[in-house]
Amino acid sequence: MKTITLYRPVGPAELKLIEQSDWRAFPPRLPEQPIFYPVLNEEYAAQIARDWNTKQSGRGFVTKFHVNAEYLRRFEVRTVGGSQHKELWVPAEELLEFNRNIVGRIEVIAEFRAAAAE
Repeated sequence: MKTITLYRPVGPAELKLIEQSDWRAFPPRLPEQPIFYPVLNEEYAAQIARDWNTKQSGRGFVTKFHVNAEYLRRFEVRTVGGSQHKELWVPAEELLEFNRNIVGRIEVIAEFRAAAAE
């Protein structure tokens, strides 16, 4: 089976839920989160984790995972800024099926911490 490597920036709360799934699934979206958006490159995921997650929760993480390529064909790649800002928009109601198509485990490949107040 061919897979595609994706990345997802997460905060500590989401990371804890991923860990509780034995590193195999992303948690359901909250009502105010209608889409799940994995990103296509590590640099973009790191930018979000460093610049957004750390401001929200003090820490940000970059996760890396592999998904069945055939399954991913249903999702359009979206560019949401510069050319490196590419992501997939998975409707929240499809996240369970998305998780079923993850091959292997989700891994943490980077961690960022908020700068200490001076």
